[in-house]
Amino acid sequence: MLRVRVQLLLTGTLIATNVIGAAVVVVLAFLLVPGPGPNGEMVLATAVAVPVYVVSSVVVGALWGTRGALKTLRWVIQQRPPTPAERSATLRVPLRLTLVQAVLWGLATLLFGGLAVALQPDVAVTEVLTVGLAGMVVCANAYLLSEFSLRPIAARALSDAIPGRRRLGGVTLRSLLFWCLGTGVPVAGLVATALLAGVREDVSKTQLVVSVIALGLVVLCFGLLITVFTTRATVSPIRSVRDALRRIERGDFSAEVPVYDGTELGLLQAGFNRMAAGLRERERMRDLFGRHVGEEVAVEAMRGQAGLGGQVRTVSVLFVDVVGSTALAATRPPEEVVGLLNRFFSVVVDEVDGHHGLVNKFVGDAVLAVFGAPAAMDGHAAHALEAARVIAGRLVREVPDCAAGIGVATGEAVAGNVGDPRRFEYTVIGDPVNEAARLSERAKQTPGRLVASWTAVAAAGPGEGARWRPDGEVILRGRTEATVLAVPAD
Repeated sequence: MLRVRVQLLLTGTLIATNVIGAAVVVVLAFLLVPGPGPNGEMVLATAVAVPVYVVSSVVVGALWGTRGALKTLRWVIQQRPPTPAERSATLRVPLRLTLVQAVLWGLATLLFGGLAVALQPDVAVTEVLTVGLAGMVVCANAYLLSEFSLRPIAARALSDAIPGRRRLGGVTLRSLLFWCLGTGVPVAGLVATALLAGVREDVSKTQLVVSVIALGLVVLCFGLLITVFTTRATVSPIRSVRDALRRIERGDFSAEVPVYDGTELGLLQAGFNRMAAGLRERERMRDLFGRHVGEEVAVEAMRGQAGLGGQVRTVSVLFVDVVGSTALAATRPPEEVVGLLNRFFSVVVDEVDGHHGLVNKFVGDAVLAVFGAPAAMDGHAAHALEAARVIAGRLVREVPDCAAGIGVATGEAVAGNVGDPRRFEYTVIGDPVNEAARLSERAKQTPGRLVASWTAVAAAGPGEGARWRPDGEVILRGRTEATVLAVPAD
């Protein structure tokens, strides 16, 4: 069925172009070109020869041109992606059909010129000019109509990949053909009219005036129409790409443009779609990367600043560890444990992100979050303490089956990438990390299950600091100096 549709499309294009050519021959020969009109024999011969030749051209063109075109478009009929060779050949189909018409109408010029020499020599030059100009019109229309008809197929050819640099066809050829139709042929007719009027004595003033006015009107009106078509054919694809670029600028990476042009403009549209697909993939990778390592770490890495090593920074560390995780795993099905932990992690991640922190890693059933790295941040201690208080309250309300100890500490630590150049991760190493982990252990036996170091409270300032109170001091496991403890004041 698809083969029949393509065949009818190409054959219809051939019929239309040849009928237009025949009409041009008749109008030029009998109405516009000045000089003696054809005699009875020439009129009869022309009346017979033109339809016969047009029909023959359609038949020969269908057998020669469309058969080759169908062979080129076999991938469309078979409903499969084209190979690179088929893709390039598909974009050259309009040019191939145009060359077929050029050969056929070149033969027509010789045939009708010879017929005129045999039957009426004084109109031989006129006959050659009219058929030659008609052939130019046919060739131009053959290319433009076939290119327009095959636009959906060209769009499919350009949808998957962009072919290499085209040496033939394209916007340049289309513009030249539009010029040929709107300006070249009519002006050539004017020049031919002037030449015939100059060398022939039997050309009346009335014939010359009629010919010049008619061809001049063709140049003015048809030329304007062709110019409008040329502008629209060029601007529309560019406008579609411009509008899609605006969507990309607004962050809509799903933007695509329909590829409906087989010239360089179609390559521009297809190239934009491939660029948009690459941006979508890059955004997906960035989002996935950010989910694994944190948004800020992902941004820093994508800026080209990723490498082994780190910087000493004053940071606040929030450590959240589930109470009784071993018993939890032993007494509940794995699916239920995973679901419970995901609800627990959701609360922690939500509040850490909401308070401008970074969830650095999940350590089994514990969470390590950092405030003040990788990007420096004012008030990181206040943010960490506030996030800890909100997390403690939300866990009691939203995940009562998953109690957790929460510890907060502030101090100097090394923040950077550790590992190997082939595989590394961003982390924070230093005393506040260890202190926060130990504070979370102590918090498991403390009412409210939230303990911070007084150093963190002091660094938070009077606003957040007023919400905490001292709770004694203790030497935490693995440390040599005593830590002044702090718990929420209410």
